Amino acid sequence: MRHPSHRRLCGGIGAAAGTLVLSLSGFAIPASAATVNQTGGVSPTAAMGTPALTTNGAYEAVRELKQCGSTMYAVGQFTTITQNGTTLTRNNIFSFSATAPYTLTSWAPNVNGVVDTIAFNGANCSDAYIGGNFTSVNGTSANRIAEISTSSGGLVSSFAHNANGEVFTMILSKSHLLTGGAFTTINGSSTRYYVSLNAGTGDNDGYAKLNISGTYQYQGVVAESTKVYNQQASHGGSRVMVEGVFTSVGGHARQQAFQEWLGPTGVGVTGWSAPILNDHCVTAEPFYVRAAAWAPDDGTVYTASTGSHLYLNSTTPLTGPCDATIAFSGAEQSVSPEWTNYTGCDSLYAAVADTSAVYVAGHPRWSNNPNGCNAEGAGAVPDRGLQGLNPATGRVELNSNGTNLYTMSRSNADDEIITSAGMWIASTNRFDSGMCGNVQGVSGICFLPYN
Repeated sequence: MRHPSHRRLCGGIGAAAGTLVLSLSGFAIPASAATVNQTGGVSPTAAMGTPALTTNGAYEAVRELKQCGSTMYAVGQFTTITQNGTTLTRNNIFSFSATAPYTLTSWAPNVNGVVDTIAFNGANCSDAYIGGNFTSVNGTSANRIAEISTSSGGLVSSFAHNANGEVFTMILSKSHLLTGGAFTTINGSSTRYYVSLNAGTGDNDGYAKLNISGTYQYQGVVAESTKVYNQQASHGGSRVMVEGVFTSVGGHARQQAFQEWLGPTGVGVTGWSAPILNDHCVTAEPFYVRAAAWAPDDGTVYTASTGSHLYLNSTTPLTGPCDATIAFSGAEQSVSPEWTNYTGCDSLYAAVADTSAVYVAGHPRWSNNPNGCNAEGAGAVPDRGLQGLNPATGRVELNSNGTNLYTMSRSNADDEIITSAGMWIASTNRFDSGMCGNVQGVSGICFLPYN
């Protein structure tokens, strides 16, 4: 079973107070988005005491986590958060300390619908941009996009706040708020699906003009509308990977994912393309590349996918791009897979990488499983929820006893980010998902510190 509207990992560009900032070609990257070189990988044991989703039978999800200064911000679909036995009302957004004991703040904006993404403006983290599928903030009309105060939670009225379709992803590059979604108009602009908004006014600043269009068409397909769903900034800050539903971007044929460069006066499509992503997966999931991650040196990109198996072909050993982690060269040219790790027809929704591992998550049951589809094939490794893969080979990282190193419940992780302290995972409360990194009671938010 796959969640029908799963959201993702998202990086960001722009300095934030209290974060380590790397810089290249004038683009500043916060440590919450940039991978900090570490040795030994993150701990397989989760930190205790992080805020958790309430396990009450209703579907809830943390869709994205972002650090700004010393504070973590969480957005998604929920109405209550539990910490140390206390349950508090939080409507689709909240914040907490980034360090133990991870104390919830009193900040509690009332957003009346799902929040998919959050980004920050200014070195002092005084304001946040949010996007999703909501119509009001604290009772004031705001359609799917808004800027809010990180002190009061109130709407910043000077920033335009009206999109006619869901806003899935936002990252800030200098004064450009790169915004993707299913909208066809946003803040008075008719630029569709992907637009650069002025960080002060919310108006289209003309920086991104990619003319995105197209949908995936084949016999029996469940139709999905054109959209930009996810994006990840390179560590160098000059390129962005983008995922979504499209067949043409900037006049170039692209499906599932494309790579863009960020220039001083505009955005352009690079020569990076992956022909294997033109292959179709099952009819229920025409859009399958839900997330990507850059290697620390930006030389490799890793994609995480849904899709079960190739269209009309579930023969093993599996081939194609479906339900797999794939490593590609990040070079600005046509590329083929460097390695592929199949789950065996279970979905992946999030990816991130450091020098030690590629971490992917969703609701897989196995890793190294090209020889099974919804079954454990020959050579497969039981590996539920979270998988740590060797960056050079794609093979699952194992303990000395031959079992997988990382584990969490099959809880449909939506987001992973790496900070200088470790890896944060955002997920749902599906499948009674209270376990991550061998620790119970961390439904929705899991933190694996660096050793």
